[in-house]
Amino acid sequence: MQTREITKADFDEIVEVIDRWWGGPISTFAHPIFFYELGDNALIVEEDGRLVGFLLGFIHISTPRTGYIYLVGIHPDHRRRGVGRLLYETFTQRCRDRGCTRMKAITTAGNEGSIRFHHALGWEGVEIEDYAGPGRKRVVFTKDLGDLPD
Repeated sequence: MQTREITKADFDEIVEVIDRWWGGPISTFAHPIFFYELGDNALIVEEDGRLVGFLLGFIHISTPRTGYIYLVGIHPDHRRRGVGRLLYETFTQRCRDRGCTRMKAITTAGNEGSIRFHHALGWEGVEIEDYAGPGRKRVVFTKDLGDLPD
């Protein structure tokens, strides 16, 4: 498997396949801002030249500087084969290289697969009521990357 930055052709393919990969209408979450404005932080994984996973993320210049993972998709035939881990590790290293000392991601409460995945990678999760609006709790994950050397 190979990881690389997203291209316009990759983004177009993601928009076409994401509803099938996720099992429901979600393509509007693959917003074009993640290609046109934030594309240098978006990654794909290929196997034999075929798209098998993607990660849309960005770096928030808050204090602490934070890498934020917004949306990840894995082809159903490639789940539990290390694609997600590869995407997270690659993106985390890019964030470290750009001065981030913390990572953040959010999932819906009850998304047990996502919760187990994040915990397995050493992320801490806290369930927060009304995070996404009244009655819409979310699990907010963070991972401390440590302080950068002076």
